[in-house]
Amino acid sequence: MLAPLTVMFVAVPPIPQDPGFHALADRRTFLGVPNLFNVVSNLGFLLVGFLGMRLCLGKGVRGAARSWMVFFFGTLLVAFGSAYYHWTPNNATLVWDRLPMTIAFMALFAALVAEHVRPEIERTLLRVAIAIGIISVGWWHYTGDLRPYAWVQLAPFLAIVFMLIAFPARYTHRGYLLWGLVIYGLAKVAEFGDTAIFSATAHVISGHTLKHLLAALAPYCVYLMLRKRESG
Repeated sequence: MLAPLTVMFVAVPPIPQDPGFHALADRRTFLGVPNLFNVVSNLGFLLVGFLGMRLCLGKGVRGAARSWMVFFFGTLLVAFGSAYYHWTPNNATLVWDRLPMTIAFMALFAALVAEHVRPEIERTLLRVAIAIGIISVGWWHYTGDLRPYAWVQLAPFLAIVFMLIAFPARYTHRGYLLWGLVIYGLAKVAEFGDTAIFSATAHVISGHTLKHLLAALAPYCVYLMLRKRESG
C-alpha cells in the first residue's frame, strides 16, 4: 500500500495547488446563498450517504461491513464539507471538502482489498488507510504539495480495475463497481470542463455542478451493488 506512494515521492516532483482552482464558473448568488448551485448540488452525497448507512445499520451487508459503513459515512460528510467549501471557496475551507472525500476513498480501498485478498486484515487496513488519507490532506495543507492527496484519490480506482481483472467475484453484481468508476470518470471530465459546460448550456449548469451530481451517482452504484448482491 505504501510502496506506490513512496515511488510517487521519488519519481514525481511536488504538485502545487493550482491558484485558479477556486475560480469556479458559476458564482451566482440566490436567496442569499453564494455559489448556490455548487452548494446545493451536494445534496446527492447526503442522500446516498444516508441510504448506504441505513443499509449497513439495518439488514447489514455481506463482506467488509465495517469499511462499507465508513465509506457511506464519508460520503455523507462530503455533502457538508463540500457545501461549506463552495459557500466560501479558499484553501482553508477546501481542507473540509477534501477530508471527508479521503475517508470515503480510503474506506472503499480497504473494503475492496479485504473482500478480494484477505478479509481478516480489514480492521487494521481500514485504520491505516484512513490515517494515510487524513495525513495526505494535512500534508497538502501545510506544505502545498498535492502528491499524497493525488495518490489517495487514484488508488481506490486503480484497485477497482485490478480487483475486477485479477480476482474472481465472491459476490454477485460486481459490475456496479465498474459503472461507478465510469460515472466518476465522467464527473472528473465535467469538473475540468467547468467553464465550457457553463457556456454551452447558456449558463444553466456549470461543469462543477454537474460534477457533483455525477459524483454522487458513483457511491450510489456501490449502494446498489451491496443491496442486491449475494454470495457468488
